[in-house]
Amino acid sequence: MDQKLGFASVFFAIIFLLFSLAGADNAKVFDVRNYGAVADGQTDNRKAFVEAWNEACKSQKGTSRVYIPKGVYMLGTVEFLGPCIGPITVLMFGDLRAPKGPSLSTENWITFRYVNKLIVKGGGTLDGQGASAWPYNECNKNNNCQTLPISMKFDFVTNSRIKNIRSLNSKNAHFSFFACKNVNVSRIAISAPVDSPNTDGIKIGSSTNIRISSSRISTGDDCVAIITGCRNIGISNVYCGPGHGISVGSLGRTQGEDDVNGLVVRNCTFSGTDNGVRIKTWESPWTSTASSFIFEDIFMDKVRNPIIVDQTYCPHPPCNQQTASHVQIRDVTYRNIWGTSSSQIAVSMKCSKSFPCKNIVMKNINLAHVGRGVPLQSLCSFVQGRVYGRQNPPPCF
Repeated sequence: MDQKLGFASVFFAIIFLLFSLAGADNAKVFDVRNYGAVADGQTDNRKAFVEAWNEACKSQKGTSRVYIPKGVYMLGTVEFLGPCIGPITVLMFGDLRAPKGPSLSTENWITFRYVNKLIVKGGGTLDGQGASAWPYNECNKNNNCQTLPISMKFDFVTNSRIKNIRSLNSKNAHFSFFACKNVNVSRIAISAPVDSPNTDGIKIGSSTNIRISSSRISTGDDCVAIITGCRNIGISNVYCGPGHGISVGSLGRTQGEDDVNGLVVRNCTFSGTDNGVRIKTWESPWTSTASSFIFEDIFMDKVRNPIIVDQTYCPHPPCNQQTASHVQIRDVTYRNIWGTSSSQIAVSMKCSKSFPCKNIVMKNINLAHVGRGVPLQSLCSFVQGRVYGRQNPPPCF
């Protein structure tokens, strides 16, 4: 009897699996070629891509799949708008190429907006053709410059995954997330020259529960930038370099900014970057809080500023600093950080005179200068905290 029940259980399990697979295979596929897309690298495929998306978004047959086959597709500025009836996947096997030039009339090249349960994957490449636009970037001398378009922007996207996508030579940031919630980003490869301006790898603002993992970012600005209004951001197993490191901020530049709370950066490598882990705020009267950060198990390889807090941030002087920063930094832990610094100041914490950094914890910091026998230093001002374990350079608070 027991043997018969065992066979019956296996039989019904197999039937259930077959029905499940059949349901998955019945997901509707929307091939962009059926809407007129041409993979010749020259024809603007905006109309075909939007029509394929709109049909997929309205489909009521389970998960819809927008299929972009292999090939090179020129694509002008495009918005993929929700909400959609069901989950939607963009299978991006082909490479998407942006138009040449600065495209100053648009903020983003490709935008996903108001979409729930979105997946973007496939191994394809976003080619921003940034070299044709970077000469028009004036942000190195003008804090109020007109920005170039971001390669791929996600606005109000929830419960989604972006994985196995490459981004090459973005005109501005490669990927940007605004007002997103519960998004996992993994196996992303980002590449732009070290001197490409404002090419942040991944920029996150006003978002909650964003996870970035198992990715490689080599670019001309921050590998990852976390700005105002972010909560519960996790970054793990990311290789950063070249670039400006992983940064919180800049914060405090404008009135009414939301707090940044909850960040974990773990098991990451920084190689040849200007900064490692950085928090930066403007000297301004606008108040907010940056708190509950953990930076741990991090390897620094020839990093100029491995650990840096800069509450006097001013990238292009003069910045009309009239007061100390009013951003309160607190509850920040640095744990198990090791490797080499290319400067003598391996730990720099310039905190606010008006709002000193509070509850800064450093445990097992072991950095050495790339030049043999060159001693490292820490530089601190207005820091309150504790140190534990090995400390090289010697602590300054």
